[in-house]
Amino acid sequence: MRDTLPVSDASLNSPDSDRLRDLANFANPAYAWRRLLSECFGTFLLVMVAAGGAMMAAAFDGAVSRTAAVVAPGLMVMAIILFMGKISGAHLNPAVSYAFALRGDFPWKRVLPYVLAQIVGGLLAVVVLQLVIGVSASHGATYPGVGVSVWAALTMEILLTLGLVSVILGTASGAQNIGPIGALAVGGYIALAGLWASPLAGGSMNPVRSLAPDIVSGDFTAFWIYLVGPLVGATCAVVLAYALRGPGGDLMAREAAEGSAAVAREKAVAKARLDHAGDEVKDAVERGVADVDHVIDGEK
Repeated sequence: MRDTLPVSDASLNSPDSDRLRDLANFANPAYAWRRLLSECFGTFLLVMVAAGGAMMAAAFDGAVSRTAAVVAPGLMVMAIILFMGKISGAHLNPAVSYAFALRGDFPWKRVLPYVLAQIVGGLLAVVVLQLVIGVSASHGATYPGVGVSVWAALTMEILLTLGLVSVILGTASGAQNIGPIGALAVGGYIALAGLWASPLAGGSMNPVRSLAPDIVSGDFTAFWIYLVGPLVGATCAVVLAYALRGPGGDLMAREAAEGSAAVAREKAVAKARLDHAGDEVKDAVERGVADVDHVIDGEK
């Protein structure tokens, strides 16, 4: 009902109208290259910071502390969500794209292109880091801590990713991470998780963040932990989201993922505007005619 009500120019210029346009652009097939470029570049920046902190510390005798190294990715994610969340949704993580699709907020056919774009961005970042810093990419990889069993590391990655994806699903609009609230929540969680949990397993929560340094260095020690852990954690987060909020794929989610609803809604808003404008013109004409009739009657 609300979509068919007359709306004013002010409401059409409101954040709600801007949001509709963002959703339509996010779903428009003509902008697929923009979304993939955005995911590639965003993941490039994330991996530059996430892997680069440890690589800088190795190259410059601990100049970058563990605290700085784990907080920096969270701050970078905040910035990425704010500057390009409207373009691709700022997934930056195969586990996030997978979770959005499993939740019903994102079409499965887009998952593979997104993941490939993320992998390319991560690999480019690690290659650049290794060339510029001059140390092995293995320094930027994630491994279980000394004396930590693979099962403890796996459990930690599952739990951390469960929390991360829960925050994302709870603050994102459809399949898009956008706005200051989402940026603060997601970036803050990444920083906090790294601060307390990174000594045990690295706090990756992102297969690409771990895969990229492994590929470039050729060292795949315990990589399966950082693939299985985030995917299992993301699956658990989707189940939890269902328990807390019911099924996904609601109106806003379908608008983000499919586009047809967004286009239909925008057309309805535009039509309502025209109808409202027409009614205002009609009323003005009727008032004018009434005024003229009143003058004529008075002269008589």
